Amino acid sequence: MITIEASKKVCSPRQAAQLSRGLTPFLYQAHHAVGLGYPATIRVAAAVHQSQCAQSLTPCSGKRSFSTTGSNQLRDVFPIKDTPYIRQTPPAWEHPGYTEEEMRAVVPGHRKPETVGDWVAWKLVRLARWATDLATGIGRDQQVDMKNPTTALVAEKPLTEAQWLVRVIFLESIAGVPGMVGGMLRHLHSLRRMKRDNGWIETLLEESYNERMHLLTFMKVGAPGWFMKTMILGAQGVFFNAMFLSYLVSPKITHRFVGYLEEEAVHTYTRMLHEIERGDLPKWSDPKFEVPEIAVSYWRMPEGKRTMKDLILYIRADEAVHRGVNHTLSNLKQKEDPNPFVSEYRVGEEKRKPQAGLKPTGYERNDVIG
Repeated sequence: MITIEASKKVCSPRQAAQLSRGLTPFLYQAHHAVGLGYPATIRVAAAVHQSQCAQSLTPCSGKRSFSTTGSNQLRDVFPIKDTPYIRQTPPAWEHPGYTEEEMRAVVPGHRKPETVGDWVAWKLVRLARWATDLATGIGRDQQVDMKNPTTALVAEKPLTEAQWLVRVIFLESIAGVPGMVGGMLRHLHSLRRMKRDNGWIETLLEESYNERMHLLTFMKVGAPGWFMKTMILGAQGVFFNAMFLSYLVSPKITHRFVGYLEEEAVHTYTRMLHEIERGDLPKWSDPKFEVPEIAVSYWRMPEGKRTMKDLILYIRADEAVHRGVNHTLSNLKQKEDPNPFVSEYRVGEEKRKPQAGLKPTGYERNDVIG
């Protein structure tokens, strides 16, 4: 009531109608906004938009609930540029690939904070999770048990395909930042000190590249509109500078933060798989749904294994690797220890080489360095 009375003072009824028509396309979540815990302004906008649709000859199903881009305006978000001589540009880092058993062996997990730095990193990740839920309109009935946030999978109400796309596109747009920041700073440190880095730079940059491939894949599934792009721009600006300062102050805490962040990512994709298998996401459960060609090429997905479920298995395995790598790197001496994931071990000690995706809590220094 307060909002309505204020609106009367600042604009006429005609101006209010024009304003609502201008705002509702990007505030409206086409199939699920009303009653799912969204802010009141979004629910009101959705109701107005439904009323307009009922009185219009133009179908509203063409509007994407996660995008401000109309179906008649959609285009390839990154089309291949046609040149006279070059046919294709290969990826800078080829994906190592996983077996079916390796991907299905991935499980959500959590490393309990042991130090003050661990506790700070964990609480910051929980704060980021709360902010993401708020920004993407996840209702209380769509949240899992908060007492077990990285392992619980069942909620009273599942997310829709549109909600999942909003979530993963937003998250993957900033997930590639930490590896790039860490790799860049270690690269500059190596130049200044004129010393080798012992394999950390390559792993961090490859992690960043892998996260960007996740984003490009999901953008082929759903294109964000200008409103979401603006949110991503602001989030990336804040997150990059925060990670930059954090890595300068304490790389150890920063890697722990990223490890906890990847725990959330593994949990997110495990829950998505659970809802796909349960039939809560009918569009993605449909066996006729085909993943984008960029995903088939990057992960070298075999024939008959190119459903949305298969794609999420690959992405979840990637996140599990990042989880194990960052927790392990946090346990090492930042300035002198070699990267155990790319190092060659002495004869008889090869069994100590870590397998990142199989240990959610990471490896302790004594187990891999000695």
